[in-house]
Amino acid sequence: MYDYISGAIAELNPAYAVIDNQGIGYMINISLTTYDQLNRGDKSNGKLFVYEAIREDAHLLYGFGTKRERDLFLLLISVSGVGVNSARMILGAGPTDQVEAAIAQGNVALLKGVKGIGAKTAQRIIVDLKDKIKVVDSTLISVTGAAAGEVYDEALAALVMLGFTQQMSQKALKKLFEQQPDITVEQAIKQALKMM
Repeated sequence: MYDYISGAIAELNPAYAVIDNQGIGYMINISLTTYDQLNRGDKSNGKLFVYEAIREDAHLLYGFGTKRERDLFLLLISVSGVGVNSARMILGAGPTDQVEAAIAQGNVALLKGVKGIGAKTAQRIIVDLKDKIKVVDSTLISVTGAAAGEVYDEALAALVMLGFTQQMSQKALKKLFEQQPDITVEQAIKQALKMM
C-alpha cells in the first residue's frame, strides 16, 4: 500500500489531481478540502497521503492533504452505508477539524447537508464515530502552540487507552495546559490522573 505520492501537479480539478512522479502520472481522487489546499499551494510540488481502493473492476487512489484528513476518511468508510464517494463528499463539507467537531458534538444538520447523506446515515455516523473522533480544542492550541499540541495529543491518547472518557480527559488536560503550557507528556498524564 502507498503512504503518500509527491511530485508536480500535472492536472487539478475539484474531483481529482494528477501527480507526476518521475514521469508517471497518478490520477488521485480528492475532496474539495484537498482541492482548495492544492490550489493555494505550490503547483510544482504537491504531496498527497493516499488510500488505495482495490475493486474487481478498478484500482483507485484517494488522496488527502493531511494524514488527519485520511484518518477521518478511513473512519467514515468504516461506517455501514458510507462508501468512498460519500466519505469524500463529507470531507468536502468543511475543514477536517470542523467535520470532526460536527461528529463529536452530534451535529446531524452539517452531515445531512451533504449530498447523498440522509438523516439515518448521519445519525449512524455520529453513533459509530463519536467516541473515535479526537477533537482538539482550538482555544487550547492558540494558547499553547504546536509543540504543546503534540504533548496534549499524546497525553489524551494515553488517558483514553487507560479507560477514561475522551471528554473527561480533555477537560482535565485543558485545565493543566492553561496553568502549565510547557508540561511534559508524563507530567500531564500523572497530574490528569490525580484530577479524575
